[in-house]
Amino acid sequence: MDDILQLGQQALAAQPFSRLLHAQLTAFRRGQAELMVPITPDLLQQHGFVHGGVLSYAADNALTFAGGSVLGPAIVTSEYKINYLKPAHGERLIARATVVAAGARQAVCRCDVWTVTDAGEVLCATAQGTIVTLAEPSN
Repeated sequence: MDDILQLGQQALAAQPFSRLLHAQLTAFRRGQAELMVPITPDLLQQHGFVHGGVLSYAADNALTFAGGSVLGPAIVTSEYKINYLKPAHGERLIARATVVAAGARQAVCRCDVWTVTDAGEVLCATAQGTIVTLAEPSN
């Protein structure tokens, strides 16, 4: 296993909310990240689709991992926007994020969120966000 993937998986495992969702970092390399969330009944809304907050979580975390791959581990999401394209249902969500552009303190990233069904992958959301390095505390 690549060292960067192993480090990313450790970082994800340190997030209680990610553990609650059984999220897994399935790919992680410079400028790219892929996050998988199994779809369980607890993640559905009243119409039987995956709750938008779960899609948003998957996009946000994948964006942040992609940005962190070029900025380092001391990062947070500064902002992001998500468009919901189709209702999500199936076996699992896959969020694939890439870095669009990066400087010394920020990275702009994009992410597509797919749902996996018997018929294959269906694009259900797309997002873009800005990931920034944490400011050093001032005394």
